[in-house]
Amino acid sequence: MPAAPAPEIREALACLEAVLCRIASGAEGASRGHFGLAYSGGMDSRFLAHAAQVLGFTPHLLMAVGPQIPPEEAHFGEGWATRAGLPFRKVEVDTLSLPLVAANDLRRCYECKRALLRRLLEALREDGPGLPLCDGTNASDALAYRPGTQAVQELDVLSPLALAGLAKADIYRLARLCGMERPEQKPRPCLLTRLPYGMRPERGTLEALAAAERAVGLALESAGLPEADFRLRLVPQGEGSAALELHLLEKDAERLPPALRGELPRLVARAAPALPGPARLAPQGTLSGFFDKRTEFPHSH
Repeated sequence: MPAAPAPEIREALACLEAVLCRIASGAEGASRGHFGLAYSGGMDSRFLAHAAQVLGFTPHLLMAVGPQIPPEEAHFGEGWATRAGLPFRKVEVDTLSLPLVAANDLRRCYECKRALLRRLLEALREDGPGLPLCDGTNASDALAYRPGTQAVQELDVLSPLALAGLAKADIYRLARLCGMERPEQKPRPCLLTRLPYGMRPERGTLEALAAAERAVGLALESAGLPEADFRLRLVPQGEGSAALELHLLEKDAERLPPALRGELPRLVARAAPALPGPARLAPQGTLSGFFDKRTEFPHSH
C-alpha cells in the first residue's frame, strides 16, 4: 500500500482526485476505489495510473497490443506496471484487419480506437464486473485532430485528465513533482502515423519502421540524448514513390554530434534494409500531426 502523499502533492492533484472519487464511487461494492484504465505505457495513461495509485486508488491496467504499437513503449509500459504492483492485462487486437485501418483512411483512428476500446471493455467485464473504463486523453488533445475521441465518447469511456483540466504541460510538471519514473518520457504514437493517409500499412513495413526507430533511439541514448523526440516517416514523392525521412525536433537536431548525424542513415539502413533509403534527416518544428496538416497527400474516403 503506497504511503500517503505529501500535502503539496495531494494539493497539486486535488482536481484529479475529485474526478477519480466521482468515477470510482460508481463501482460496485468491494470494487469501490478501483477502475479500469486503457493503458498504453505512454506518458498520459502511465501518469494517470501513477497519480491514481499515489492518491490511494487501484487502476486495473489493460494494454491493447497489435502491429501498430511501438514495441519499446509496450515493453516499458508492462515493466513499469509490474514494478508498480498494479493489476495488468495485455489484450491482443489485430487492427490491420479493420477496413479503415487497412486502407489507412483519414478516419482510421476512429475505427481503430473503437475496436481497441470495445475489446478492453470486454476484458474489463471479465476481470472486474461493474468497473468503469478510463483512458489517458488530456485537455490538450481537444486542440488537435483526434478522430479517436469520438469512439471514447460513444463507448462512455471516461477521461479523468481531461475532466480535471490537465493539459500536457501539467502532466509533465506533476509527474516530476510526484517522483514518477521517467517524467520526461516522450510520446511514441501509433506506427501508422509514420505513413501518409492512403498508403496501405503492411505488417512488415511497420515492423521495419519499429526496428529502425529502435536503432535510432539507442544511438541517441548513447550520444547523451535519451529523451530526444523523433519519428521515422515515409513521405510521398509523387507517382507512388516515398522517401524515408527522420524527423527530429529542431532543438534536438541541433544537438546531434556531427559524426552521429552522418551515422544515423547507415544505422537505419542496417536495421531495416527493406525500407527505401537513404534516410534523410529533416528537422521539424513539431512532430505530431505531420500528415494531418498536408492536404496534398492522397486521402481515402
